[in-house]
Amino acid sequence: MTDSYTQCPKCGHQLPQALPARAECPSCGIYFFKWDNTSRTPDLFVVEDENDTTEENGLLMELFKPFENMDAMTFYGRCAALIFLAVWSWFLFGYDYRDGEIGSSFMHDILLPIHEAGHVLFRPFGEFMMVFGGSLFQFLLPLGIGIAFIVINRDNFAASIGLWWAGVSLVDLSPYIYDALHPQLALIGGSTGADGPHDWIFLLIKLGQLGNAQRWGAFIHASGGLLMLLMLIWAGILLVRQREQLDKLR
Repeated sequence: MTDSYTQCPKCGHQLPQALPARAECPSCGIYFFKWDNTSRTPDLFVVEDENDTTEENGLLMELFKPFENMDAMTFYGRCAALIFLAVWSWFLFGYDYRDGEIGSSFMHDILLPIHEAGHVLFRPFGEFMMVFGGSLFQFLLPLGIGIAFIVINRDNFAASIGLWWAGVSLVDLSPYIYDALHPQLALIGGSTGADGPHDWIFLLIKLGQLGNAQRWGAFIHASGGLLMLLMLIWAGILLVRQREQLDKLR
């Protein structure tokens, strides 16, 4: 707050001499210090709110921002890829998680080595994390790839595919979790969890959740399917905006 005034902050009246903040304006009668407080305080909140809103909107707009320049071949190639992934998603999610049907899919063959590598990577962090590390790394690797495309490459479409893959990974894990209560799935060694090591029997016993294994399996399956769907929708919106960008450049 200003200590003295040569001009009224409300009406702009020019004062013949400087007056202290406690004085009143001879023209409009406002006390200077009162007007100063009422005019400044709300502005601070308005500025902060506007900045917060602008920042949030800016981040959201960045996630749906297409490339400024993209050739038609790349664009239509991405359209074809999205259609392929949408159809493949239908089959992947449609596999019955209660009997591990997805284990016969090509995607499972991709995820299995990643799962096994996770056990090795997390071995230094103790037995629980070593066992959990297989499932965790199977999810974190595609998740990290998706985030890297956002942060480093600024390629939102590629990011959506990476995060779609993370959703598929959850769908792939769901039969393993579901199987923990009544193990029937054939594991890598050829035995079932009833005969040998089973990651999720161990983990759920440690967490006191073995009796809820089938509920957790169903939940992870549904969560993976929802993530896949959201990422396909995101990719579709990006392609629509990319098409608009192509039309502008013509």
